[in-house]
Amino acid sequence: MRDALREGAPAAGGPVGDGMTRLVDAALRAGGTLLGPVALAESVRAVADELLGAGPLQRWLDDPAVTDVLVNGPRDVWVERAGRLRRVDVDLGAPADVRALAVRLAAAAGRRLDDAAPTVDARLPDGTRLHAVLPPLTDACTTLSLRVVRPCAFTLTDLAASGTVAPPLVPLLRALVDARANLLVSGATGAGKTTLLAALLSTVPHDERVVLVEEAGELVADHPHVVRLTARAPNVDGAGGVHLADLVRQALRMRPDRIVLGECRGAEVREVLAALNTGHEGGCATLHANTAADVPARLEALAALAGLDRAAVAAQAASAVDAVLHVRRVRHGTDAGRRYLAEVGVVVRRDTDGGLEVRTALDVDAAGRIRRGDGWSRLAARLGHVPRDGP
Repeated sequence: MRDALREGAPAAGGPVGDGMTRLVDAALRAGGTLLGPVALAESVRAVADELLGAGPLQRWLDDPAVTDVLVNGPRDVWVERAGRLRRVDVDLGAPADVRALAVRLAAAAGRRLDDAAPTVDARLPDGTRLHAVLPPLTDACTTLSLRVVRPCAFTLTDLAASGTVAPPLVPLLRALVDARANLLVSGATGAGKTTLLAALLSTVPHDERVVLVEEAGELVADHPHVVRLTARAPNVDGAGGVHLADLVRQALRMRPDRIVLGECRGAEVREVLAALNTGHEGGCATLHANTAADVPARLEALAALAGLDRAAVAAQAASAVDAVLHVRRVRHGTDAGRRYLAEVGVVVRRDTDGGLEVRTALDVDAAGRIRRGDGWSRLAARLGHVPRDGP
């Protein structure tokens, strides 16, 4: 019966099919239970969530306002909804039940989670990012982190309407894309880097081919010609892995008009900088950094993994990266949880020691007020003009 229910069920997180409804109804009737339409629908949804979804957690994953579901224990579950993290009232049973849920979700993503492979970072069939850690690496219970990826591509106009991008910056961002400037989108985890990058890609001319390299397929761009390359982790024997650096090299051979790296987090920074220094204009990447000023240090740290010294990184990055777009997330106050483009900077080499630095071209506060900085003239020179209606 369990296999039959699976065959009649929809994909995880999707609508419940008629086949599932008939099978659940038949199973209940065989047990002598008759349910009305509302109760039957609730039972079918519970069965579908248990077989193919995240069980009791699925209702939050289905909530469009939820971005993260975090499980620290059977009765220690937190949900980030509308930008605010709150504990929710749910009982997942015993620690063994949480482990079973994590193992099942990992299997749905085609990955293994057990004592021999006690951690997993994978993408579920519906796009949700799954991260799980088994004891004894955690305390007494398996921990789960589920990040919801909404299949919706926002435009710059959408981001301006929501306050993520100050309206006067929209012409500037469009001008940067039109000028084929190489861009780094920086920010902390969950600050909105991927969302801004996707909106930028939506402005790329439709007669250009975009090759997108990602560790997990999260970025959704409103563009008709996007080719996606996704990294693959090695199996438990350490074989079969395909890393981001390998995919960046492959992307160079795919006749790209623009190469986009969803997240720069390792030695692949060497291949990205090399590509942007050899005529591949209009490239983009995201980078974790607390501030725009921290970007050089992050580039140096990542490049060190690839064997590049500080001088080599400075030389390559200064000529390869035209602008840094730093996004920030409001942590406190009435706007807590709101994400916005906080700074536009330019990458230059210092005259004193040849080191790399990011100079502020435009600084934006949470209220959308814009102030020009020392790097403004260099940014305007890269564009060749100041965009009409720009800051």
